[in-house]
Amino acid sequence: MSALVLFGSFFVLLLLTVPIGYAIGISSLIAIYYYSDIPLIIIAQKAITGVDSFPLLAIPFFMLAGNLMSSGGIAKRLVNFFDSLIGHVTGGLGMVTIIVCMFFAAISGSAVATVSAVGAFMIPEMVSHGYNKPFSAALTEAAGTIGVIIPPSIPFVIYGVVSGTSITDLFTAGFLPGIMMGIALMVVCYFVSKKNGYRGKEKASTPAEIWKTFKDAFWAILSPVIILGGIYSGFFTPTEAAVISVVYSFIIGVFVYKELDIKGAYQSFKDAIVVNGATTFMVGFSTVFAAFLTMAQIPNMIARGFSD
Repeated sequence: MSALVLFGSFFVLLLLTVPIGYAIGISSLIAIYYYSDIPLIIIAQKAITGVDSFPLLAIPFFMLAGNLMSSGGIAKRLVNFFDSLIGHVTGGLGMVTIIVCMFFAAISGSAVATVSAVGAFMIPEMVSHGYNKPFSAALTEAAGTIGVIIPPSIPFVIYGVVSGTSITDLFTAGFLPGIMMGIALMVVCYFVSKKNGYRGKEKASTPAEIWKTFKDAFWAILSPVIILGGIYSGFFTPTEAAVISVVYSFIIGVFVYKELDIKGAYQSFKDAIVVNGATTFMVGFSTVFAAFLTMAQIPNMIARGFSD
């Protein structure tokens, strides 16, 4: 009965469009209060200990790094470089959007940050070049979900903390699937663009133009190399990589590209705080949810139900 109430109230709250963090917390509260002798103080204790984790510090820092890179002009330079490479093929602008989302996901680790950073200027750009607006928005949103898979992934960090799985191993496992997702989206983009007549630029960029955009985007391209290379080589942990990403983004945005000002930095910090607040809230109550599952031996009951 406790399992039925726990999961039933959770899904009912989701159907009522209650935010997932509140839904997890309320369903845990109902199940603990009515179907156990566990004191309610455990909710506060488990929620606090659940977020008292060094690896979780990677989340706000990766979010902040993504915001700083967006404000600092890094995403725009990635677009210019990849547009010079493949912008002339059928559906080239859509493919550029996908590739830039993959690169930006490898910097920010967040699907939300990726879509907001890349979509802000790529969706209007695609529409101005004759792409259907719903298709442009859907393509950007679909490409942004690569941020959930390709490392460094914030959901991987959360899963690793909650389950005790190695975050570095999760990052390694997500690398190839993330690339395959990007390639699959590019193939679909090509055929849809060919069907609807979404042509690329009139002529391909010259080697000199490609070299110019590469030099301009060099520091942007180097960012995921530093972050992922440092993690996989063992020079620093994912949390340390997130901090390095913030410092790198700030230096490049302020001193190299000179597009990151006080206003942009303030907005980047503000957005990161808002999103991280919601994420931390959800992680804390997820720990309570998981703790009650363990205490009530619900996983064992489910396993016995399947084996009988």
